[in-house]
Amino acid sequence: MYVALTSDSSGGGTLRPVEGQARRVDDLAAAVRELEPRRPRWVWADARQVYPALLAAGVRVARCHDLTLTEALLLAHEGRYGEPRSAEAAHARLHGLPVPEDGDEPTARQDTLFEPERAELGADALAEILADQLARIEALPDPGRFRLLVAAESAGTLIAAEMGHDGMPWRRDVHEELLAELLGPRPVHGMRPAKLQALADQVSAAFGHPVNPDSVQQLVKAFKSAGVALKTTRSSELKQVDHPAVAPLLAYKELARLYSFHGWVWADQWVREGRFRAEYVVGGVVSGRWATSGGGALQIPKVMRKVVVADEGWALIVADAAQLEPRVLAAMAGDRGLATAAGEIDLYSALAKAFGGERDNAKIAMLSAMYGGTSGDAPKLLAVMRERFPRAYRFVEDAAKAGEEGKLVRSWLGRTSPPPSQRWKDLVSGPDGARAARDRGRFTRNFVVQATAAEWALALMAVLRGLLPEPARLVFFQHDEVMVHCPLDQAEQVTAAVATAATEATRLLFGATPVRFPMEAVTVSCYADAK
Repeated sequence: MYVALTSDSSGGGTLRPVEGQARRVDDLAAAVRELEPRRPRWVWADARQVYPALLAAGVRVARCHDLTLTEALLLAHEGRYGEPRSAEAAHARLHGLPVPEDGDEPTARQDTLFEPERAELGADALAEILADQLARIEALPDPGRFRLLVAAESAGTLIAAEMGHDGMPWRRDVHEELLAELLGPRPVHGMRPAKLQALADQVSAAFGHPVNPDSVQQLVKAFKSAGVALKTTRSSELKQVDHPAVAPLLAYKELARLYSFHGWVWADQWVREGRFRAEYVVGGVVSGRWATSGGGALQIPKVMRKVVVADEGWALIVADAAQLEPRVLAAMAGDRGLATAAGEIDLYSALAKAFGGERDNAKIAMLSAMYGGTSGDAPKLLAVMRERFPRAYRFVEDAAKAGEEGKLVRSWLGRTSPPPSQRWKDLVSGPDGARAARDRGRFTRNFVVQATAAEWALALMAVLRGLLPEPARLVFFQHDEVMVHCPLDQAEQVTAAVATAATEATRLLFGATPVRFPMEAVTVSCYADAK
């Protein structure tokens, strides 16, 4: 059973069930299609379980309230991070019933909305959960901000499903040519591609005996026999080693990663009908950043960008936010000096005067403040920042101190960090306590900024989604970068929509602020040309 909340953005309104039980996708699609022109806010237990099937049926919705995502946000704010977050769990808690653990939430099958064995919550139960969530939000110190967080997170789950459905343009023929150029012909199952095997042979030849370059144990043993002690076989450590096996091994590792994560088998699974269709996970990272449950959309290597090509007569509008996290810090802290610099296109150049005229020094100082850097010139540059930009410096220092003390910290809209683990508590009380405290302080220092940056990006996408003309589509998102696929004659309109969305996202989060959040958009036919 699905519930429509016909409401304004504040969450008020009247609840009504969709006509009938609507167990089949076709029935639900017809009901949603009929009601959607009234712009209801759809209240769903978990949008992942229904929206992909609606999209397949040709139905899109403008707004929703995702009970599962909202429950997770509220539980974390209440210091109960990690408790079961499903609608079923929320309902059980309301009635003092055994709370079911979160499992692998099933997605809807093509012809039915639920697996037959899955017990569904009725309209009354969903309405009860919604009322409880709205009441808990209203009781927060700043319910307005948290409502915006819930709206953005729920919009994100719609966008994620739509991007998975629409897919990123992906030229399979160009992909095949690239793989053949880099790796050789497609190998038979269980064999390495020719060029990968040639590099493996060079590694063995350098050691004078067969060594499997995929085996960490064999590599460590081979290097030890050659008089080189390795802690790991990471590329950063290997680059410090003077041995003839290093060069082919580094080349092997790079191509092996490409073969494993974006090779022929990967394309067979994730590329269909000229589109790369990833599975995005909204809020998959504790800071609110997205993750993927398959396809690796957030880790497309630069060499693969030439495969992302717009359809004939269409274009890719690629835009990213310049220096997003420092600008977020400036807006959150209300530091006038930093905010003035953040009013420029290149924030680091604007800050350079305060750091001896060196742009690189300004960058090091900002990144050290946000990430807790202490090596090299960082301490000296942080002293300058403490003097010139005291409010920004104190903002991240306060977050770090809270983390070191085991406290929770929150983003601008109210996303809450996980509490310290029992293992951390044990470490803090032991001989390594100071180090453990500093480590958590570095996490919370960055959490408040990174989580707020993720909120800004979500707000940007939610606004942009509503501004895009048909048939333009959002097809890619990664932290601070978005891609729109649109007809070529809409490129100028979409570019303007990106700028408008950035301005509106800034206003929604921070109100009137001198901080600028420029989105540099370019129109290209191939993703590789955007960078």
